[in-house]
Amino acid sequence: MNTSPTPNASKAKSRLRIPARRVFGDPYCFLAFGFGSGLAPVAPGTFGTLAAVPVYALVAGLAFPVYAGLVLGLFAAGVPICQRCERRLGIHDHSGIVWDEIVGFLITMAGVPFSWPAVVLGFALFRLFDVLKPWPISRLDRDVAGGFGVMLDDALAGVFAACGLHLLLPYVSA
Repeated sequence: MNTSPTPNASKAKSRLRIPARRVFGDPYCFLAFGFGSGLAPVAPGTFGTLAAVPVYALVAGLAFPVYAGLVLGLFAAGVPICQRCERRLGIHDHSGIVWDEIVGFLITMAGVPFSWPAVVLGFALFRLFDVLKPWPISRLDRDVAGGFGVMLDDALAGVFAACGLHLLLPYVSA
């Protein structure tokens, strides 16, 4: 007999409200919840992406190899961070876990000089791909478990958004 929760039960569980003291009292959950931005009562992924904007502003001027290495390091760190937070909460890919959104947005903005039009367009494209999850993002989201799964689908959404951003950026005034 299969005792795993139904997809709807899993989705409902991933939206359970987590007390702020639990997030701020645990270093893994504090990071996984994007320094608390994932505690937003609505659209925590959007708030997590907003938390990525100042991070991007700080690192946008780095040489591309350094930027790429930093993002790769944040991705690698995100795997155990998200996995440990998941275990501590007892919930797979809780909607408040937004470290993956931060990394996904940084992937989106790779190689893009800082400008507000680029940030707004990159933000919109990343949220679009993260929410809609076109194939193969949806497949990764469904089939890859643990911290790696949490990180992987948003990283790929970031790659899709980066492609769109680099195609559209020449048409956006900076």
